[in-house]
Amino acid sequence: MGDRVSERPLIGISSSELRAPADVKQTPQGEPADPELALGLSYLRAIELAGGLPVILSPLSLETVKPLVARLAGVCLPGGPDLDPTSYAAGAHPDLGPTEPEIDDFEIALARAADARRLPVLGICRGAQALNVARGGTLHQHLPDQPRTGLEHRQRLPAAEVTHEVEIAPRSLLARFMKRAELTVNSFHHQAVDELGRDLVAVAWAPDGVVEAIEARGRDFVVGVQWHAECLIERPEQAALFGSFVEAARRRSRRVELIAA
Repeated sequence: MGDRVSERPLIGISSSELRAPADVKQTPQGEPADPELALGLSYLRAIELAGGLPVILSPLSLETVKPLVARLAGVCLPGGPDLDPTSYAAGAHPDLGPTEPEIDDFEIALARAADARRLPVLGICRGAQALNVARGGTLHQHLPDQPRTGLEHRQRLPAAEVTHEVEIAPRSLLARFMKRAELTVNSFHHQAVDELGRDLVAVAWAPDGVVEAIEARGRDFVVGVQWHAECLIERPEQAALFGSFVEAARRRSRRVELIAA
């Protein structure tokens, strides 16, 4: 890995959360209240520690997506609120949480544009769900309604604490770079993958059968995990997730440079 910042692959990360003016404490010195983007610094730090150069992607008009993606070596889709079910042609469940349909549209378009350019993509929690929807998949909107669900998938412990086991498919990309058949993860999700999107396979499961990770066939790195790995990077297997993602982005960047040379 090069030490110079200029050698680090540029990783775009979206922000799927908005804070309403009423939710932000104003100070006499502050600017007028306005909706704000919210993104945990832990995502950015995890990518930086893995050797990437993270940049936040503003959820602008859909016409900006392709020009944004053209400048990137990889895309990270982070956690956030529930996806609006209209994005996968479903009606709203009574217990659907708050949604941001315009941001959903941006992130789904972002995932599809990254896919079209064969960029490495890492989805985390909601990001894994958005990756699945972008490829035509669907979601369980309210996990407690699922008959086999026996775990608390929204833990009350801090994010650095782990609460349940995950079984990983032995010949999966995930197993290869994590070097594990099982691991223990945190859990903060209300929804989960139902029908898999085009060319996606489930590669990890919770003990109650809920899909915990997906990946794309025939791609260097298109992976979605349901847990918040960015909060667990002191664990070698979770750091390896980000390390493998950034290394795939570096390989992609080098291929582009060779073609352009």
